[in-house]
Amino acid sequence: MSRAERLLALIQLLRRHRRPVSGAWLSHELGISLRTLYRDVASLQAQGAAIDGAPGFGYVLQPGFMLPPLMFTADEIEALVLGSRWVAERADPRLGDAARQALAKIAAVLPPEARQLLDASSLLIGPAANPPPDELSAGDAGLSILRLAMRDEHKLSLSYRDAQGRDTARTVWPIAIGFFDQARVLVAWCELRQELRHFRTDRITALAPTGERYPRRRTVLLRDWREAEGIAEP
Repeated sequence: MSRAERLLALIQLLRRHRRPVSGAWLSHELGISLRTLYRDVASLQAQGAAIDGAPGFGYVLQPGFMLPPLMFTADEIEALVLGSRWVAERADPRLGDAARQALAKIAAVLPPEARQLLDASSLLIGPAANPPPDELSAGDAGLSILRLAMRDEHKLSLSYRDAQGRDTARTVWPIAIGFFDQARVLVAWCELRQELRHFRTDRITALAPTGERYPRRRTVLLRDWREAEGIAEP
């Protein structure tokens, strides 16, 4: 592994972790000595990488540091293409358009050889065996409302029809949406039940933003949900 590849790999390792990681772990993952790791961290910091930490305390990459797209590997380019195509086919129209636009922006700044890899990608998304049913009155616009509420950490008022056809009015704190072939599922704290619950979006018959911020951070609620479900951090 060249030094440039090693520095890129170090940035990628740090990017995967939101909390400080030890120098010992980083050096083990990269197959280098601690002394070399310290030099590499110092070199990246000198080049403008926002890495906080010190020997003995661990290191963390501050949010907002971006790598130029020309540093994408062939596998990373194919992953971006495949992921964007999946979103374009399986998500709501607004998110699908955003995926296409994002891929076009990436393509515009790639060097010629990398652009050729992107254009020639043969990784395709097939039709879903059992596509999710259309939302009731919420529709695809409802998915956009859900996503915006999650970003803003705002409560939502919704009407929900369960599997037995019973309707209830809920106020929820939306924290995640799961996209499955057979259904789309909202993960939210339910004020009615006073616990984290799952709501199939095709059973949401009406929803409206309240404009009221919920009292806990979404990242904390999401962590609590992952722990309760036994799901590892991404």
